[in-house]
Amino acid sequence: MKKILVIDDYPDNVFLLQNRLEREGFEVIKAYDGTMGIQKAVEEKPDLILLDVMMPDISGFDVCKTLTTREDTKLIPIILVTALSEAESLKKGLQSGAFDYVKKPFNRNELIARINSALRFNEMNQLLVEVEKVKTYAATVVTANHEIKQPLTQINLSTAAIRRELSKSDFSHDTILKRIEFIEHAARDILTVLEKLGSIRRPVITPYVNNQNIIDLSSKENI
Repeated sequence: MKKILVIDDYPDNVFLLQNRLEREGFEVIKAYDGTMGIQKAVEEKPDLILLDVMMPDISGFDVCKTLTTREDTKLIPIILVTALSEAESLKKGLQSGAFDYVKKPFNRNELIARINSALRFNEMNQLLVEVEKVKTYAATVVTANHEIKQPLTQINLSTAAIRRELSKSDFSHDTILKRIEFIEHAARDILTVLEKLGSIRRPVITPYVNNQNIIDLSSKENI
């Protein structure tokens, strides 16, 4: 069942919307001012928000800006429910991050149609986000394999060389120390790669080979 958060300072408006939405099979969460609305959105993570514009504590425009800029609520579609009809006001609402708007008094069929449209858009958006996560994960694996393979090979060759040297009755301390230095250098290279991968926030993904992608660790746009 999809959850819809209704934010309106008039209880009668909330009741009216709740009644209509529950008849359509939606679960309704209620908030009676902007502050409570923000809190409910953060706590409940609704699938959609119906937001009144004219409220006494925080305007719907400001609530919308707050929710669409927070990392944990920015993907929730917001439909403004407003009596404002001026083009400039509607433009302000859309610029604040709203997905759509419905003018009061609203038609029930139009309202439900706009809600369903926003929910479909949100589902598609979430699917795209998941696809991007999978692509980023795959690129991370390919990058780690590409960057770490050489130092791991160096470590394996060095440990093998140390074993061969130690098997001799008169082994060379200098040879062993040199191989240990190779291992230490390779280990530092691996740690550097892991640190770079761990610090990436916006990965720059570029084509690699065999239709695979790789993260460009040299790009400054990763951070």
